[in-house]
Amino acid sequence: MSVIEANEILNILPHRYPFMLVDRVVEIDVGKRIVGIKNLTFNEPFFQGHFPGRPVMPGVMQMEAMAQVAGILLNKMFGGEGKISFFAAIDNARFRRPVIPGDQLRMEVEIVNAKPRLSKVHAKAFVGDKLVSEADLMFSAAG
Repeated sequence: MSVIEANEILNILPHRYPFMLVDRVVEIDVGKRIVGIKNLTFNEPFFQGHFPGRPVMPGVMQMEAMAQVAGILLNKMFGGEGKISFFAAIDNARFRRPVIPGDQLRMEVEIVNAKPRLSKVHAKAFVGDKLVSEADLMFSAAG
């Protein structure tokens, strides 16, 4: 059962196709954590060129997807629906397994430190029960 559906996500995040990388939120504990889903199909624009014959979701797109899930949580915490937060830092990024068409990327984000102007989260992405990537992400709110 979804907690936040796609149409509501469009009201929270400013991203649009082809850069919207969250299909739904399945769990949210405002102020603590969030779990979001991205269903990956061969039609994703990045699969066409990365890599022909062996499509793999770029690591940077995995980071962006996790950041968007974090953005939903931060917007819910601080009432900033539709506002933009920018990456301030990506630390300790690790890519453990390839993400391919047909996978469902489940992103789990936990708050490390959250303030309206600068926030830090720890994000993990899974396919099934396998950890595929993780990082510490910092955001600076646009003002």
